[in-house]
Amino acid sequence: MTVRDATLHKRIRADISDRILSGAWPPGHRVPAEHELMAQYGCSRMTVNKALAPLAESGLIVRRRRAGSFVSRPRIHSAVLDIPDIAAEVTGRGETYGYELLSRAERRATAADCEALGLDEAARVLALRCLHRAGGVPFALEERLINLGAAPEAAEVDFARTAPGGWLLAHIPWTEAEHRISAANVTPAMARTLRIAPTAACLVLERRTWRGTDRITHVRLTFPGEAYDLVARFAPSAGEPG
Repeated sequence: MTVRDATLHKRIRADISDRILSGAWPPGHRVPAEHELMAQYGCSRMTVNKALAPLAESGLIVRRRRAGSFVSRPRIHSAVLDIPDIAAEVTGRGETYGYELLSRAERRATAADCEALGLDEAARVLALRCLHRAGGVPFALEERLINLGAAPEAAEVDFARTAPGGWLLAHIPWTEAEHRISAANVTPAMARTLRIAPTAACLVLERRTWRGTDRITHVRLTFPGEAYDLVARFAPSAGEPG
């Protein structure tokens, strides 16, 4: 490979990555075929392959034999359920949805923030606390961190009017997510916010999302135990005893 080709494959990879991460190419979008990229950039098939291989390895694209390459659809690791947008969940139950921003702080990430987001070094983060209501009753307490290095536009959003989860889904493309589910008791202050007894059981859902290698957000949603059910339907694997 020539020096020019060695530089060109990085340019091709960066161009494709930029289109995906900006949202210009949404999930499922067909990436130009190899011969199209060869003609566009005036390069060899080897150079194109060298540009596409790292994009596939990072999960940004999926390469299908004979079909071509496509922008990956979001995938979830170790998830036992899909968590819908809270507003849609509440209204889907026939209840009136309500939302309130309790606090907002932009700061340099603390050690705890870095651990939650999975950051190797401190960055600017936006810390939000929000309350979601169903029929006027507290439904979920949201505690969210947004990595402003990955989503700088979030700093300009009025989250007093817009719930962060819905905004992120609509504006910030993501490629991977991780869910963690647990049961927990809450602090007295959280119990007052959720209008529950301090000893009441709560369901906690934590989620981290990535865009390529960038950490986008970490959210911790605390639901009063009686407000949310986890339901999974499944069948035994072949040969598994009943």
